[in-house]
Amino acid sequence: MVPDLSTCLPELEARGLLPADVLSVSIVGSVARGWGNAGSDYDFNIVTTSPWTGADTQSIPVPLRPDFLPTASLNVGDRRWEIKYWTDDQIGQVIDKVGWPQFESGEVGAKTLIEAEELFLERLMSAVPLHGAEWIAERQAQVAGSAFQAFITTRSLSDADGSVEDAVGQLAAGDLYSAVISARNALGHTVDALLESRGCYGSKTPKWRARRMRETPFDELPFETYWALETMRDLDPETPEKWVRTVVSLCKDLTLEVEI
Repeated sequence: MVPDLSTCLPELEARGLLPADVLSVSIVGSVARGWGNAGSDYDFNIVTTSPWTGADTQSIPVPLRPDFLPTASLNVGDRRWEIKYWTDDQIGQVIDKVGWPQFESGEVGAKTLIEAEELFLERLMSAVPLHGAEWIAERQAQVAGSAFQAFITTRSLSDADGSVEDAVGQLAAGDLYSAVISARNALGHTVDALLESRGCYGSKTPKWRARRMRETPFDELPFETYWALETMRDLDPETPEKWVRTVVSLCKDLTLEVEI
């Protein structure tokens, strides 16, 4: 359940953290998706027409123009607030990076987007608008029409394939401990690919993978089956090879079901 957020805008304004040229303010992340708890941070994305230069902010580098992303952190009551300030032009640049021409040219790689850019696009799709709902809806439509989903799904499939290869090679070499870890990694990447192919993003925050699976049921992988593997319920520490082979086989089968 999303908590009452009606006091957030007045609080931001009272603290001098709401720019005059603001286009949108949204709360994103676990709270926006209804997964938060009493200790969850409030994560805000604020979009402006010009770079924010307010006091009490720090910046992280981004491969955009301008090449910095102002951020602010503060405590409001018993909550931690984390704020990122983007410009409208920066968002356009990020969306351009995941256009269909770029995808079809084969420019698919782990570094297509840095983590901050990927998280923005991912969280935009489940953002709760506090201001500028029309701007948010317009940008959501642009992301939905882009190759973002294809980029992210392909990346997870590639990661899954690499982890499967690792597990198979380690198993053949008798390195059972490493094979178990690689097989578990393969499962995570494969499940991420399945979820992302349905528009349920979040591979950068694996702690929410089970919540995503609960909300996006698959005939190919029922939640009970997934949870048994995620918790390694059937792993025999004395003979882990069987579990590794089971996971590797399942991952290979599931990746064939992923549509780009």
